[in-house]
Amino acid sequence: MKYKRILLKLSGESLMGEKQYGIDNERVKQYAEDIKAVHDQGLEIAIVIGGGNIFRGLSAEKSGMDRAQADYMGMLATVINSMALQDALEKVGLKTRLLSAIKMEQICEPFVRRRAVRHLEKGRVVIFGAGTGNPYFTTDSAAALRAIEINADVVLKGTRVDGIYTADPEKDPLATKYNQISFKEVYDKGLNVMDMTAFTLCEENQLPIIVFDMNKNGNFMKIAKGEEIGTLVQG
Repeated sequence: MKYKRILLKLSGESLMGEKQYGIDNERVKQYAEDIKAVHDQGLEIAIVIGGGNIFRGLSAEKSGMDRAQADYMGMLATVINSMALQDALEKVGLKTRLLSAIKMEQICEPFVRRRAVRHLEKGRVVIFGAGTGNPYFTTDSAAALRAIEINADVVLKGTRVDGIYTADPEKDPLATKYNQISFKEVYDKGLNVMDMTAFTLCEENQLPIIVFDMNKNGNFMKIAKGEEIGTLVQG
């Protein structure tokens, strides 16, 4: 296997499957099985999930809600998604820990960096909930921050498309895919990979990012083995 410790970033929307809202249990089950297959090869896996399938802070702000209040609501949505994935992972036989940036002792542990690393060393899948615990930061930023804190080898961003394109492939049929691209090229071309805070964190800490299609069975394993699928962003 190419990596020892990875941070998997999933969007909240990815959990919807074919639904328009909420959580598709079949999609979550597929993710759990893919994660177990990789974990069984000895990799240490941490996960950050967005909350856009339940609540989006930016959308609420546009409709008049206070931004900080909306962002805290979005953080709670990520915990709901994290609990759903935790349940699915445990049903396939994995040991997990859910660590939240906002204290909720009845359902998850508070985030402590050393504790998170110890869980990974013991072979548990660690899920980070509630983003960074601060408003005005996205779950992309949380993924980059947590990956750096736990010394992950790579950030894997699982999306609905199979990499980074010159334009949105769902809207532009002429869009072409990049197999590899540098951080500087992403800046220069104005490509949308992660929000700028997350992207800058990864660049400054020389943490590579791979954008790939998580919905296709086996892709997660292929990346863990080092196969060149998706798009690799590095220095």
